[in-house]
Amino acid sequence: MYTNLLLFLVAIFLFSIDRVPSAPLLPGWQALLLFLALLVGYARLAGRLFGRSRASRSAGYFQTEKQLSILALVFFGMSLYLCDAKYYLSLLSFGDTTPALVNLAGLLLFVIFLAIMWRAGKSKYELIFGRKQSTPAFILSNIKANLPIVLPWAMLSLLYDIVAFLPFPGLQKVIASEWGDLLLFGFFLFFVLIFFPPLVRRLWGCRKLPEGALKKHLDAFCARQNFSADYYLWPLFEGQMLTAAVMGIVPGLRYILLTPALIQTMSIGEIEAIMAHEIGHVKKFHLVLYVFLITGFSLLVGMLAEPFIYMFLSLHSLNTLITWSGISAETALTLVGSVPLLIFMLVYFRFIFGYFIRNFERQADLFSFATMGNGQPLVSAFEKISALSGNIRDQPNWHHFGIGERIDCLEHAERDPELVRRHDRKIRYSLIAYVAILLLTLGLVHQIPTEMLAQRYQENFAESVLQQKIKQEPDRALWQRLIGDLMLTRKMEEKALAAYEKAYSLDPANPEIMNNFAWLLLTSENLKLRDPAKALTLARAAATLQPKGHVLDTLATAYWANGLIDAAVSTEKEAAALDPSQRRFYLARIIRFTSQTYEESMAALEAAQKSAQAELK
Repeated sequence: MYTNLLLFLVAIFLFSIDRVPSAPLLPGWQALLLFLALLVGYARLAGRLFGRSRASRSAGYFQTEKQLSILALVFFGMSLYLCDAKYYLSLLSFGDTTPALVNLAGLLLFVIFLAIMWRAGKSKYELIFGRKQSTPAFILSNIKANLPIVLPWAMLSLLYDIVAFLPFPGLQKVIASEWGDLLLFGFFLFFVLIFFPPLVRRLWGCRKLPEGALKKHLDAFCARQNFSADYYLWPLFEGQMLTAAVMGIVPGLRYILLTPALIQTMSIGEIEAIMAHEIGHVKKFHLVLYVFLITGFSLLVGMLAEPFIYMFLSLHSLNTLITWSGISAETALTLVGSVPLLIFMLVYFRFIFGYFIRNFERQADLFSFATMGNGQPLVSAFEKISALSGNIRDQPNWHHFGIGERIDCLEHAERDPELVRRHDRKIRYSLIAYVAILLLTLGLVHQIPTEMLAQRYQENFAESVLQQKIKQEPDRALWQRLIGDLMLTRKMEEKALAAYEKAYSLDPANPEIMNNFAWLLLTSENLKLRDPAKALTLARAAATLQPKGHVLDTLATAYWANGLIDAAVSTEKEAAALDPSQRRFYLARIIRFTSQTYEESMAALEAAQKSAQAELK
């Protein structure tokens, strides 16, 4: 189930980062044919893998299922990016008013591939577990088994859509506030903690442990531990799995699940040890801490996503990559912005979340050790599970520790009972460190110049698009002029000059190109790039073709730069008459033209630059 959690997280992530294009890559009938081809190809691959002899054993069956689940992600991704599945599924949003329906439809698309896998493995499942059932019933049972993984996400998505539809302006205002999402998430989390366990119990088809000697014994054992819960038989893999679980934080809605095979295989002492392990999860607050760690992931993503995405997207090397690769700027920016988040999600759940849940399991094992007075009952139970599950004693496990490692830990505790207290301390300090890192991250994120990075990203995006346009239409002056304008705003004046020169050579009669080119030659902070004489020629031609306010202002500046003060003043007055909304600006320019020479302004700029350089040294 933990592995399936990662698989569904990746599937949801792949669908969420896929953009709805303005037009599909393929016509609808071609996209449908390709999608059907993917389904058929995956079905044949699943049949071939399940057709191997090793898939006839339980370990081989589960290994094959894991391989095909990963391949289902690959085929799902191909459906999204080759067949434009999200483009066609977006029709379900009814004008972008119900995005949750689109998300659920996307998840259903992934489940279709899983259903093909389950259909292919049905005969091997029946051979291993000895139960005949129809194909639809078998697929439905697998969906029910995995539904609790995605049900919270699906319910939360629907909740957002429902709240958006409610005719309560006050509620809408609260949700739209800075803490609105957090409040809605908190409400949803409370709902999940209360009502999710009984819902999952029903989905998994659990039934109450019947009255009898075993139930009386378990009641008495739990009473001695000051613990209460209802006991249910868990029909996991036809009840033949040797495992147990505990669900529910609220005592009245708390359940301990025991598979029939576990009850039939274990002695009373071993069952007590397993019960003590499950009680340990509750006594050590692991169920609450699971929720805390998942919430921590949400907080980290919420805090880090925007600044770090902008940081990656603002890298200048991204433009080089886009131009070199030839892929669209939108695709490249989506990949660069989303892949780091995907990696972070996988690392968090595989290593950070994995670290805690492994050590929670060890803490529950040691709780059982302390409760029973020794580790032998639990060790004996582990040895049986190892032998009857295909000799998996030395098989590593990223979320529970391997059975051999768990036995070694219990035997170590026999020799050194102080290990229980040391491990409790280890978890306590690990949680303190985790909270400290969360708080430190919150503080550091506020120091990141997100707005500046966002502006740089937008400029990079514009440059990437323009560079691609230049590559596609090298003889069109517009793209060169826009690149020049962008470089000028970014103070990259040499690049701006090269772009304007190229644009002018392609379209020497374009007034906007001449005007912007002239402005750069008049106002460049790099004084070596200035050329007032050439700027005057360009500005005169631009004003003749397009006598607008901003063009006449450039011409007036060119007159001033060439010592023609009277012409500069009269031209600036003409600009003010043509563009009265900017009259104050033009009048201020006249005052400058009459109070300071162009050479004096250049000298003042040069002195300021030298002073700034001296301060840096």
